[in-house]
Amino acid sequence: MPAHELPKVYDFKTVEERLYQWWEKSGYFKPVSDPQKPGFDPTQKTYVISIPPPNVTGGLHLGHAMFVSMEDLMIRYHRMKGYSTLWVPGSDHAGIATQLQVEKLLMQEGKRREDLGREAFEARTWEWKQKYGGIITHQIRRLGASCDWDRERFTLDAGLSRAVREAFVRLYEKGMIYRGPRLVNWSPGLKTAVSDLEVEYSEEPGFLYHFKYVLADNPQEYIPVATTRPETILGDTAVAVHPEDERYRKFVGRKVLVPMMGRAIPVIADDYVDREFGTGALKITPGHDPNDYAIGQRHGLEMISMLDREARVNENGGIYTGMDRFACRKKLWEDMRSAGLVIKEEPYTLKVPRSQRGGEIVEPMISTQWFVTIKPMADAALEAVRNGSIKIVPERFAKVYYNWLENIEDWCISRQLWWGHRVPVWYCDDCGEMMVSRQDVTECSKCHGHRIRQDEDVLDTWFSSGLWPFSTLGWPDQTPDLQYFYPNAMMETGYDILFFWVARMIMMGIEFTGKPPFSTVYLHGLIRDEHGAKMSKTKGNVIDPLITMDELGTDALRFTLLVGSTPGNDMNLSTKKVEANRNFANKIWNAGRFVFNAIDQAPAGAKAEAEWTLADSWIWARLQSVIREVERLFASHQYGEAGRQIYDFFWSEFADWYLEIAKLQLAEGGDRAHYTAYTLARVFDTCLRLLHPFTPFVTEELWSHLKATCEECSLCYRPKDGWEEALIVAHWPEAQSPEGWEDQKVADFALVQDIIRSLRNMRAEKKVTPGKRIPATFVAGDKLALISEQKQSITALSHLDPDQITLVKELPEKPQGQVVVVVQGIEVYLPLSDLVDTEAERARMQKELDEINSQIGRLQGLLSSSFAEKAPAAVVDKERQKLAGYLESADKLKAQINDLS
Repeated sequence: MPAHELPKVYDFKTVEERLYQWWEKSGYFKPVSDPQKPGFDPTQKTYVISIPPPNVTGGLHLGHAMFVSMEDLMIRYHRMKGYSTLWVPGSDHAGIATQLQVEKLLMQEGKRREDLGREAFEARTWEWKQKYGGIITHQIRRLGASCDWDRERFTLDAGLSRAVREAFVRLYEKGMIYRGPRLVNWSPGLKTAVSDLEVEYSEEPGFLYHFKYVLADNPQEYIPVATTRPETILGDTAVAVHPEDERYRKFVGRKVLVPMMGRAIPVIADDYVDREFGTGALKITPGHDPNDYAIGQRHGLEMISMLDREARVNENGGIYTGMDRFACRKKLWEDMRSAGLVIKEEPYTLKVPRSQRGGEIVEPMISTQWFVTIKPMADAALEAVRNGSIKIVPERFAKVYYNWLENIEDWCISRQLWWGHRVPVWYCDDCGEMMVSRQDVTECSKCHGHRIRQDEDVLDTWFSSGLWPFSTLGWPDQTPDLQYFYPNAMMETGYDILFFWVARMIMMGIEFTGKPPFSTVYLHGLIRDEHGAKMSKTKGNVIDPLITMDELGTDALRFTLLVGSTPGNDMNLSTKKVEANRNFANKIWNAGRFVFNAIDQAPAGAKAEAEWTLADSWIWARLQSVIREVERLFASHQYGEAGRQIYDFFWSEFADWYLEIAKLQLAEGGDRAHYTAYTLARVFDTCLRLLHPFTPFVTEELWSHLKATCEECSLCYRPKDGWEEALIVAHWPEAQSPEGWEDQKVADFALVQDIIRSLRNMRAEKKVTPGKRIPATFVAGDKLALISEQKQSITALSHLDPDQITLVKELPEKPQGQVVVVVQGIEVYLPLSDLVDTEAERARMQKELDEINSQIGRLQGLLSSSFAEKAPAAVVDKERQKLAGYLESADKLKAQINDLS
């Protein structure tokens, strides 16, 4: 397409939607080798990611934007590398989160779920899912996610529900699932058990309540005890003291009376008791404290639960039955005060357990639940990481993973909710038989009765999402997809769900398929505000990705998230950073306009073999170096650093330097213009390929214009394998091996850059009018040929007067009253005498000399160390050349300073 047809400004709003629809319609998101299509090649290498399924009712936040951008980068890169890539999308039914949303909706109607009944509530939740479930999917598409949407999954799909039942039944048949009473975290508002991982502890002000435990056989004696939760006194079944505590040894084996209840309980000795904490005597409530539960099991104590599902005192609470737990705390304490049992209260900072979802205070409670015997699975998951079958990036998280799995408790998999996968267990009300089945049970297998009811509980959401990498591919059936695409290559997610999800996927993957579900786990960090604070609605520091994309474009947001991230580390984000990358997208666009215009206007053919300029050779050598470095960084999962290197090359080298010199070369016309346009097209094509996984929209749009422009103008440039259909399926750049000429060309051009920069700095320092062209004398020594060859570029880019340039090898007498710039031994004299302040000039040169001497000292130290013997000869020689250049510059600067004295 001719350059004049490319809009002046990049309008991302029209481009993004159009391109996404075109990509999807063209089938570019699908694997190139697809078991579901003709021509399938099972030998083609795969690269598979299963998306961390977002909550079906959720809205897009920055966490989603982070993992979608990162995974899309990985998928686009491997697609361009020729892999058969599959990115499986989907969403999670998110039991508690979704049920909460629907219950809030019912509350607005003045109803509770119990008013509707289970079936009607489930139907209402499915309605909610149909209405809101697609929102998050559309928002993920908005980010440019190149998922295979024909393979989209939902954790309550029929296929995935079948996989969940299969997993449960297999574990049960192996004796790894059991049901029994255990102390669990109980969420009274949600009326369900929640896992340890779903409980967050916050430090809050409270009290330590000191009271008397009176001896049953002598009311005059008592043991002082302290608690932070007086209401649990109603469930106490012992008082524990340390066996070596002289204060209380005489009480061990005797009994004390539970305040206000009169129930006699034993005094026991246990090493767990901390003699220094509180009074040194501990009330033991096995039914409402995890540590007390362990002590209760050791000593065979009675387990009394004194709260019901809604955290009201139950029938075990005597006169306090029916009271709310906190109302009971207040009333019981006042009654104890009246009875003379209170010693004192003192302020105390509590670690309060709160539900991650509901925010309410969680109660440890004895409850009958379903559990998985987890240790055998945990051991296999530990071994998979230890033996290198799975690599965790960054590596430091492997230690955290080991620590958790080595100390893991059996997994409570049941939840007292109505939304989710119902436990596949049925009970016969006629004979009491319990049946675990893959299919719904309608008749008792023992008595053939039909009074059958299913277990009321549903499974923990993480049970179904633990099966995600293989259930989404058709397991338990050995489908073509499962055989070809499993195991996945990569699991990319936030480090905050390493235990919630990643460890469980590894355990369940090995258990049910015999293979680890993926070979690499890449953990990204959390996104914080620009000051490093956690984003929250209450603080008002949340950045909405949808608004940001509307205002600044998807590419700008993606590039900011990707380039700002390092594996496993949190990143600080500000809208200013996204604005800067919007400017980068515009920079790419404007560079494209320049390149297309150059191709349009340059001669289509050449009359002679190419004579590459120093700038041509330099940009090509630098580009090859960048390709090699990016490949190395991608291989070590340093995607952010790879993006930074591409950015720096494009902006600071290609746009700032080569494009400026290309203008001069194009102006010469003829073969020089032709080969310059060729180089522009070749480098710009490669840059777009490198940038595509980071910024897919602007690069695809420009690449299609580049392809059309080159084809229309019959320019001799075409990629090695021809122009592909689209950039999304174009080949990733392959770096050429160095040919030996590169280092010298790069060094020569670096000298030219240093001269131009120094002259520009001097002009700025002396406040020379920007447009004013000034004369200059170059004393170039053995670099005379190079400076002569580069005279045009240096003159134009330093705003020198081309008619008043003098180039000499040596100058017997130094010009008087002129400013001198010294660069790597080359002296440049500028007749700015009317602007020269001798003292300031001497100070400037002295500062420059000090900097050079510092470099000389560093290099001399380096070359006199073991580095000179151990480093490759070429590297050592390069450092020696640098030192020689600095020594020459230092001598000339000393002479200049002396001349000013």
